[in-house]
Amino acid sequence: MASNKKQPLELITILGPTATGKTGLAVQLANQLSGEIISADSRQIYRGMDIGTGKDLDDYSINGNNIPYHLIDILDPSEDYNVCRFQTDYQTAYHKIHEQGQLPILCGGTGLYLDSVLLNYRFEPIDANAELRENLESKSKDELANQLQALDSNLFENWNTDTKRRIIRGIELAMESGTPETNSTPNDLTKTCVLGVKYPREIIRERITTRLKYRLENGMIEEVETLRKNGLDKERLNYFGLEYKFIRRYLDDELTKDVLFELLNIAIHQFAKRQGSWFRRMEKRGIEIHWIDCGDVNLAMDILSKKFNLS
Repeated sequence: MASNKKQPLELITILGPTATGKTGLAVQLANQLSGEIISADSRQIYRGMDIGTGKDLDDYSINGNNIPYHLIDILDPSEDYNVCRFQTDYQTAYHKIHEQGQLPILCGGTGLYLDSVLLNYRFEPIDANAELRENLESKSKDELANQLQALDSNLFENWNTDTKRRIIRGIELAMESGTPETNSTPNDLTKTCVLGVKYPREIIRERITTRLKYRLENGMIEEVETLRKNGLDKERLNYFGLEYKFIRRYLDDELTKDVLFELLNIAIHQFAKRQGSWFRRMEKRGIEIHWIDCGDVNLAMDILSKKFNLS
């Protein structure tokens, strides 16, 4: 038997576009492999943002077993978070899980967070540049977006550009630090396995639309109303994008409910396409992604068993 020559498995990463059921696969694998899940989702860190971010915390229970999870519900929505903090929080969770003899499973769709782990990004802390911000403040949102795109097209494609504040911060990072790739040394990926959940494009579109209809009728609008009552203003809700931005516009009578659904549905489909582009870029940069049709746990286990010593 050659199993004793296989590498030990130290991390599973599960990624995929929105609405592909990444959490479901992660929970099934965690149940079979004594794992704990570390979220790589830039919005699930916030308390009170549940339906719009797709936390689905009930999914972390399987066959009477509650799967531990990390980096979910750790901040108030008024607090800022970034990839640098994520790296620190991830490392803390990762080492804690290993110390307990469990297997870490990184699961999410935020490409920058995933890259920061798998490619071992090294970010230098960048303080706010008051002079630069003052010079940029007079520009329009479109002018700022064009400037960010010219400075760093990759950052532009994957940056939240819903508000001038966020675009200016992106320009600040691009001008001060350059792209994170210039400061990164890839991790040894021989002891990790990256699994991607995929569906035919038309099925993903159907899943996104069906899920959106359900959420709009089952508490997502009320969730945004509660966030507003708790002090989140227009700018902050716009900052979170997608569901929070469009529902805020509906609550402010800028959109009818039908138009809300139409515009938000389009925006989520576009977001899923951007996620797919990011994952293809990861592959071009040397990250091997094993794509799992429909999140089939048996196929995932077969891949893991062939590559790693799971005994």
